[in-house]
Amino acid sequence: MTFCLDTKIIEPDNAEKIDNAIILLHGYGGDGADISMLSLNWKRFLKNTIFLCPNGHQKCLVNPSGFQWFDLSKDDEEYILNEARVAENVLHQFINEVKTKYNLSSSKIVLSGFSQGCMMALNLGLTSTEKFNCVIGFSGKIINKNDLKKRMKSFPNILLIHGDADEVVPVSNILEAKDFLIRNNIVVNTQIIKNCSHHIPVEASSLALSYIKKNL
Repeated sequence: MTFCLDTKIIEPDNAEKIDNAIILLHGYGGDGADISMLSLNWKRFLKNTIFLCPNGHQKCLVNPSGFQWFDLSKDDEEYILNEARVAENVLHQFINEVKTKYNLSSSKIVLSGFSQGCMMALNLGLTSTEKFNCVIGFSGKIINKNDLKKRMKSFPNILLIHGDADEVVPVSNILEAKDFLIRNNIVVNTQIIKNCSHHIPVEASSLALSYIKKNL
């Protein structure tokens, strides 16, 4: 079975049984290989877990060697929301394919993403009909709070991590997301990393791993 998205797959060592999956969504202009670096440390502690790192369904306009989940060339909220909704549909198809191929329920799947990938993970996790194990977002935000509030169906545990020196997605976005999630009765943990710009430092990776181990 092939997936609808080109995907970098990191399987458990020694053909161990697959009990869980972690889906990692890259940021704007990145690809599955970029975000798969998180698995290098995580897989040592998650023996029966497969990591799936899909490329976005669109080539990135500003970095043709990378991909995007939605276009950012227009400063238009409605346009961005519509583009993100298209990406959601593609990713829902991808996730259903993963569930079928590995015989996994949503409760055995962790959604995680960086920047634009974090935005997609939040939308997917909160609008899916079945609850995912948890959602972990790095350096992202909620794309459109009014739209998300109308479409929320699920309430997974969420961890959000952000650098206080993020020059691309300002750290204020994690505070806004936390406020929104708490107001909607969603269990959310947040961590702000000091002196951290727009990337995933070792500290953030370690915090995320601990959270995954606790939830799985």
